[in-house]
Parts: sequence; C-alpha cells; structure tokens
Amino acid sequence: MTQRIVVKIGSSSLATSEGGLSGERVRFYAGELAALHKQGVQVLLVTSGAVAAGFRQIGYAVRPKQIHEKQAAAAVGQALLMRAYQEAFEEHGISAAQILLTRPDFASRSRSRYAHRTIEELLRQRVVPIINENDTVAVDEFKFGDNDSLSALVANLAKADSLYILTDIEGLYTADPRKDPEARRIERVEVISEDLYKIAGGAGSAVGTGGMRSKIEAARIAMGGGVATFIGRVTEPGDLAAAAGGTGRGTYFAGSLHSLPAKKQWIGFLSVPQGRIIVDDGAVAALLHKGCSLLPAGVLRAEGDFHPGDVVEVANAEGKTLGRGVSNYDAWQLTAVAGLSSEEALRRVEVARVEVVHRDEWVTTLVKQ
Repeated sequence: MTQRIVVKIGSSSLATSEGGLSGERVRFYAGELAALHKQGVQVLLVTSGAVAAGFRQIGYAVRPKQIHEKQAAAAVGQALLMRAYQEAFEEHGISAAQILLTRPDFASRSRSRYAHRTIEELLRQRVVPIINENDTVAVDEFKFGDNDSLSALVANLAKADSLYILTDIEGLYTADPRKDPEARRIERVEVISEDLYKIAGGAGSAVGTGGMRSKIEAARIAMGGGVATFIGRVTEPGDLAAAAGGTGRGTYFAGSLHSLPAKKQWIGFLSVPQGRIIVDDGAVAALLHKGCSLLPAGVLRAEGDFHPGDVVEVANAEGKTLGRGVSNYDAWQLTAVAGLSSEEALRRVEVARVEVVHRDEWVTTLVKQ
C-alpha cells in the first residue's frame, strides 16, 4: 500500500537571518521530500514563508504587523516562494503544483470535496502539491498558528498516513531546552492532555508565528483523523527519511487509536460554529462522561443566530468550551425551551427531534485534565 504523508515547513525554517527566503533551505527540503518521493511515497507539502519571502521585496525593513501589510507582502512573496520550490523540485525531475486554501474551503463540504479530488489527481500524476493559506484574502490565516493547524486539516482531508511538522527544536520537551539543561525530550505521546499544553511555550521565532502549543493543537486535530504526527527537527540530509522511519529527532504522536468518523471530523475540526449553547453541570456530565445527548433541560441559554443543521459550540456555565455538535433547534426555539423537560419543550416548539444535540452528532473538544 502506498504511503501518503504531509510535511509542514514553517517560516523560520525557510528564512535567512535577515528575514528573506533562503534558496539553500528551500533546495534542502525539496531534496528531502524528493528522496521519499522517489521511494514511491506520496508527498504533500504545507509551507509557510510567503510573508517572509515578500516583505523585504515589497520594501518593508522588518516583518510587517498590520494585516493589510502582511497580505501585501504575501502577494509578492507567494510567487517567489512557489518559483523557488518549483525550481528546486525540477532539479530532481519532479513537478510541483500550488494549492491555496482558506478556512471556508474546509468548512464547506462541497469545496473540501473538490480540493480532495484535485489533490488525488495531482498525487496520481506524481506531482507534489504545495499548499499554503491564501494569505491575501484570508484574515483568519494568521490565527492558524503558522499553518500548523492547516497542515493537520490537510492531512485529514487527504487521508494521509502521517503528518510531519518540522520545527527548530527536537520535539516536545518537559521544559525549554534552550533555557533548562535538565529538560527531557518526550519521545511519544498517546493522549494529549492539559498538562501537555502547559509545558508548551509561546512562539519561538521572530520570523514565524507558531509556537509549540499550536503544533500540539495540530497534532490533536490530526489524531482526530487517525493521522500519526511527528514534531521535530530536520536539518541534515536523511533526517526526514529517519523521521518517516520512526527514528527521527522529535516527538511522535499516536494516531490510529483516535480516529473519528468523517462526519465527526468535520463537526469537530473543519466546521465553522454558528452559535454557542451554555449548559448546566448535569449536561456537562452527560455529554463528557455518560455518552448522552444534550436535552433542553440542561440548557442555560443560547448565544448567536443558528438554525437546525448548523454546528454550534457547547460550553459550561464558566464559558469553557466542551465540544461541538449539530443543533436540532433554531436559536430562538432553544431560548424558549431552555431548562424545560423534553415533554414540555415539544409542547412549546415544533422540532424534528427533541435532542438539542444528538450524541451521534457531538464531538468533545475539551482537552483532558
């Protein structure tokens, strides 16, 4: 069976010390990917670097901070980035294709299907898809965490076997190894817990925007789709092959035991919530620990303007998000029946089913303590 992998490369891995794009680094990573490609592996590349490649070219002395400045830099830099990649892959006799995606491309089932078909055809033709956020039109790009979450969404969309998120340190440590000589690398993670997030620091580079926390979140999204994830360092020839072989310099996150059905993947990670439902402690226990549906009796209030079939977030009374689900109620209907018994709710409003969110259309996103 052909192996399919997604590799994510961040801005800091591609930039020079002055902030521009390093052609040498692009050629190095293209060579690492080409080596796997020639072994028959289907390779998808999710890359950052458009802003880093373009901001000096456009005339900015330092990486811009304003959204419109970043978008302008990305408009220039994206062309430079793709040209560099295409030339680097051509040295290995490999064609590369550009795919620009935004969050709505994942949220829309029809658009995600078309993206999936395009990816499948490119891989069938042995072309390397190079994927980036469409920076010039998507404000949300800068909330993706330097494309970390984007790479996880792509891995799930493409039904990849593994995701490799390359960073400037050798995986996840018990503390920052650059500051604490006693820091120990975590070799393997089976379940992502709140404790894991607590040891993740902030952004590690002035060039990139993503820190270890965003990479852990990306691993969690990938694990939800059954995709095993590697977070680590690839700086020497053969490092990526070693990572793919299980001996890489980084942390491995299990994937196969955490796979969700395709519909629940969409609900939990790809959809865009249209509202929010606040629930009481009894509903929290029912949703998180008893595998029950959410009923009107457990609802405290509804926020936003949503309709039956829309995805909503569900939170406890303190506002902590518990998960996402598909609502069977309009927001106004839920407001009218909040706290009532199921029998009374059906007398008050006309709905297709009494459950506010059925357990079959519910995904817990709360990280374990």
